[in-house]
Amino acid sequence: MPNIAPVALCLILALGLSACEEKANTRPSKNIAWYGVMVHPYINAVEEGVAGFTQDTGIPVKKQIGQTWTQDNENANVEALAAKGYNGFAICPADASAANGLYEELSANGAFVVSYAAPTLLPTTASFCVATDVEEAARLATEALIGYMGSEGRILNVLELIEDPNTILRKRGIEETVARYPEVRIVREIAGMSSIEESTAKIQDALATQVDAIDGIICTGYTPTVAAAAILAEWHQNPANKRIRFVGIDTDALVLNAIAAGHIDATVSQNPYGQGYIACGLLSYLLDGWTANPDHYFVDSGTVLVTRDNLQSYEDEIKTITADLMSQLETRYLSAPE
Repeated sequence: MPNIAPVALCLILALGLSACEEKANTRPSKNIAWYGVMVHPYINAVEEGVAGFTQDTGIPVKKQIGQTWTQDNENANVEALAAKGYNGFAICPADASAANGLYEELSANGAFVVSYAAPTLLPTTASFCVATDVEEAARLATEALIGYMGSEGRILNVLELIEDPNTILRKRGIEETVARYPEVRIVREIAGMSSIEESTAKIQDALATQVDAIDGIICTGYTPTVAAAAILAEWHQNPANKRIRFVGIDTDALVLNAIAAGHIDATVSQNPYGQGYIACGLLSYLLDGWTANPDHYFVDSGTVLVTRDNLQSYEDEIKTITADLMSQLETRYLSAPE
């Protein structure tokens, strides 16, 4: 072995360390931003998950909420964040198709994107989508309602905006579940609701004209669920109307109070907290050099059926689901850097 002078050895070590440092420095800095499409109770709950992620990990996340639910507004706000150096984005897409243009722009500039709450149309440059399996959630809600109805009767199906891809999936989940029960049928479907006021008017009209033909109501959107819970609390003042069973979605305080009071039967809790927490967790890994597993693009954030029996414990169930998903990130959803 040749004799290496001390000075030469020091030079080799220095060059080696420099090469290692250069390789480490090729990784992007970790500047994560979370974008909420607009002020909404669901978006607020996602934001709590983002705050929980920062509290648990010490990793700061810039939080910003849009002014209007439009893709133009989202583009302007997110592009401004990118210009400030943010390179990991958790985004609720304002438009399932048009948001992909924004994602492509961010990805072309070296940023990572994780969608939450709803997916964009495929193909997409987003690494992941963390959201509810809305079709499965609709099946869960419908099965519960049919159970409350004794596996027979007539259902009023209340949807939100029928052009929304999530609404289309929910509608399919409801109809396929109902089709398995020969003594159950949907007698009326109402849709096209974007506000609680609009939902209230349409549900009240349906009950006023067909109350004797309705045994159960299914709502798979936030606004009609809140509206229906308030309406049924009033309708149930008449004992004859208590025969109408109800299952909705989301956990607005009015809805939970209606369950506690016995005015409605149940609601399906999504996991907005987990969507915020897990989306930021995935971005942190991606910025550390981990790569997305393309076979697991969609991360189902989970659901829990909330009834009077678990009103006080369903949030613990949701947090357990979140912790379980976080424990799977390294083994199921990501591959370690080389």
